[in-house]
Amino acid sequence: APVVALTIDDGPDPISTPAILAELRRQGARATFFLITGRVRGQERLVRTIRSEGHELGNHFTSDRASIRLSPSAFEGDLLLAHQVLAPYGPVKWARPASGWYSGAMIGIMKRHGYRCALGSVYPLDATIPSAGFASRYILRHTRPGAVIILHDGGSRGRRTAQVLSKVLPE
Repeated sequence: APVVALTIDDGPDPISTPAILAELRRQGARATFFLITGRVRGQERLVRTIRSEGHELGNHFTSDRASIRLSPSAFEGDLLLAHQVLAPYGPVKWARPASGWYSGAMIGIMKRHGYRCALGSVYPLDATIPSAGFASRYILRHTRPGAVIILHDGGSRGRRTAQVLSKVLPE
């Protein structure tokens, strides 16, 4: 089937996440939100909204730092701490190491705790290039059936993601 996976990293954000959700709702699309659980406190209602609107939650650990730099035991502890925050909202089976770098040990730890590692195949550099136009063109040019698109939430990144979704999803 000509389907792709849409993933949104680094939320929740009290301003941009609702804008992203509104655009997904308008377009009838679903996404997996890879949440940084250090950002969940105070945003519990927003996380419940993500789930109630049919989106999936993914584990993006507790803070925005390169997971590959953690020792195996620190990586495992971070995975499990984030899981404790996410589990009350429903099942979570995907984990995405921050910065996209991973090792065999990290994969083993994720598997041991029932997670599958989710990377991506279409990354429009939206975390570093602040252009909704560039991200939109990149996604439309590089997306094929089976692709995993990575976009970002949080502040101006999240506002750009909502703009990108308004251009990309109709296509």
